[in-house]
Amino acid sequence: MTEIETERIPGWVDRELYPFGGRWLKLSGGASLHYLDEGPPGGGAGTLVFAHGTPTWSIDWRHLVGAFRGTHRCLAPDHLGFGLSERPWGVQYTPEAHAERFREWMEALDLRDVTLVVHDFGGPIALPMAFEPNRVARLVVMNSWMWSFVGDKHIERGYRVMGGGIGRWLYRSLNASLRIITPSAYADRKKLTPRLHAQLLAPFTGIDSRERVLWTLAHALLGSSEFYADLWERRGVLAEMPALIVWGTKDPAFLHSYLARWREALPRARVVELPVGHWPQEEAPAEVERALRDFLIAG
Repeated sequence: MTEIETERIPGWVDRELYPFGGRWLKLSGGASLHYLDEGPPGGGAGTLVFAHGTPTWSIDWRHLVGAFRGTHRCLAPDHLGFGLSERPWGVQYTPEAHAERFREWMEALDLRDVTLVVHDFGGPIALPMAFEPNRVARLVVMNSWMWSFVGDKHIERGYRVMGGGIGRWLYRSLNASLRIITPSAYADRKKLTPRLHAQLLAPFTGIDSRERVLWTLAHALLGSSEFYADLWERRGVLAEMPALIVWGTKDPAFLHSYLARWREALPRARVVELPVGHWPQEEAPAEVERALRDFLIAG
């Protein structure tokens, strides 16, 4: 049994940056998953579902939700452990576990024929739903992936530091994911304003949370290789799906060469390349909005 609660936004949330209502879905395991649900009754011109990555939350989508909630139903969950969602003990925070909870959330809300927008880990977490009949009608990808990184020297080099014991200590003690990696992934670091950075830091004040939630995903870059490889094996299902790829070409983590993999998986995709870093939606919100709006108009 699931239940939906409304409006219990905590005091640390900057309501100017995040001027949205809140809803919580009680998952089958008992934890509450937060999501925003904005837009006209009945969905208006369609439904947009946004899936964030690490180490962020649904605030990632504030510009796009603000731009489209007048015409479209806009939904964006916080994966368990992130943002305003609960962070219970005794559950897994791997991509596979997040994907199962994302499935439960979409099924509980009976979301169908949506435009799915994914970024970073939001790709492998949410993309399994694109293989389900009638769930996803269009796909938008921003600096993400859906394949194993085994043999990728770029990822393996970083993993040797961040995915092991040293990385675990850096995440726990220095909050490396948010204080070092996140700023370095911006091409223009001024776009990561102190106010926005504070909203990303606020959910992870405890060293344990940084390990259980954030470092787990760093470890999963290679640790969940079979899960990613399975997604890639099923990519043929997506070949005819209308798709948009928005790619930050100055992303130091997700190389420009990865765009070729997406072109292979999504041969019908429109591709918009922007001279920004890992978060196109933050560094170039107007350009991303325009690309998404043109894509939706074209159908």
